[in-house]
Amino acid sequence: MTKTLKQMRPVYVVGIGLDRYQRISTRPYIEFGLSAIRAALTDAGISWPDIESFYLGTALLGMAPGRAMIKHLGTTGIPIAQVENASASGSTSFRQACLDVASGLTDISMAAGVDKPALIPRANNGSPGDLIGKWLAPVNHFALLTNQYREHYGVTLEQLAAVAVKNHKNGSKNSFAQRQKERSLEEVLAPPYLAGPLNRLHCCPIGEGAAAVVVVSEDAMEKFSLALERSVRVLASVSRSERIYGPGENWDVALTRETAEQACQEAEITADQLDVIELHDAFTIEEIMYAEAMGLSKQGEGARDISAGEFDIGGRCAVSPSGGLLSMGHPIGPTGTGQIAEITRQLRGEAGDRQQPHAKTGLAHMVGVGAVCLVHILQSA
Repeated sequence: MTKTLKQMRPVYVVGIGLDRYQRISTRPYIEFGLSAIRAALTDAGISWPDIESFYLGTALLGMAPGRAMIKHLGTTGIPIAQVENASASGSTSFRQACLDVASGLTDISMAAGVDKPALIPRANNGSPGDLIGKWLAPVNHFALLTNQYREHYGVTLEQLAAVAVKNHKNGSKNSFAQRQKERSLEEVLAPPYLAGPLNRLHCCPIGEGAAAVVVVSEDAMEKFSLALERSVRVLASVSRSERIYGPGENWDVALTRETAEQACQEAEITADQLDVIELHDAFTIEEIMYAEAMGLSKQGEGARDISAGEFDIGGRCAVSPSGGLLSMGHPIGPTGTGQIAEITRQLRGEAGDRQQPHAKTGLAHMVGVGAVCLVHILQSA
């Protein structure tokens, strides 16, 4: 019989680490990857030789970048694996680490994410050349989805822009975010537009960065005298891929709905019990559609709920208190792992100015090029 994560050995997040997401630089990935890993080890109160398995989520670095990075921590002989699953790479590495601990294969595992896009020479006219070309395809896709949604549900440009205003405000308070500037409604509405009503503030930045998370069993918590009050239990880890959907059905939304429903069932909670969510808001319309798919809002009412402050920090459920992909950034490989770090910080009550009051249960959601979706549900111990 298939088991859920909650039916296996309990898994706890005990250490988190981030290196700030930023624009592409000449800084080597090994440097900021090690920075995040060491921060997670320090936060957990353990050392590298205690780690029994290691998973690295990365989409842009090529073959076996993890080995070149972790050799600087010590060659301990542990199993290591690189995980590539598009935008869900970091989320998948976290799932694999959780499964190692839950199954009893290990007592302590680490999931990390790191990525660094290649530096692309600028064209003679000063434009970034191929980088813009590669980014315009998804921008056009989500601009079309935005217009379709607006026409169907009567959503205003101001309601759409409220997503970006909220998330940039959250990101302005996050020292790890790529974008740390609060933006007004007027700025989010202003041209130039990349496609349809979307300007760059409606779209996430692609940069570089790293995140790491340590997960352990109860046996490891006892062995290392780890504090229960700073431990966060992983209640569910669900990974699904797309099916064949009906004509005109949005596969990202349908897949998100299925995955979130399964995760909530396995965690034995309902959507209205979620206090904080980090979701895949690469474009403003995605937060609206995914909030509805997860059951936070009724169909067609997500934009109105966001404009009304329902998903602000201090609202009914804080959505993307980190700033989300729109402001925190989307370096791809570490994005999903960084979401786990933010959820953990929130459930510990350590998020400072971004703290959602009385946060107990959180959900992390990532989609990988529409083909896969991962949802994790965490709860304070």
